[in-house]
Amino acid sequence: MTKQELVQKMQEAQAFIPGKKVKLHFGDQGAIMLDGQSNQVTEDDGDADTTIKVAWDDWQSMAAGQLDGMTAFMTGKLKVEGDMSNAMQLQGVLAKLR
Repeated sequence: MTKQELVQKMQEAQAFIPGKKVKLHFGDQGAIMLDGQSNQVTEDDGDADTTIKVAWDDWQSMAAGQLDGMTAFMTGKLKVEGDMSNAMQLQGVLAKLR
């Protein structure tokens, strides 16, 4: 799945937390903003309440169910900056993508 396909799928699934901005940052691959304030998912790289940093390959493994989010966090493959509770809520939101 490409990043553009992921953005579209997340928008269709309304994969954002109401009232919060969460940025998924994939390093060289850029970012995706889950904007619960304007209820949209974009490829913007602006300010967010929470930023989740993860390599694109690791994200793909997580999306496929091959890598658990908590395991990725504990092994340093996934890093969270900002409000940790948003990252925890995001687990349920991302389950909509499977």
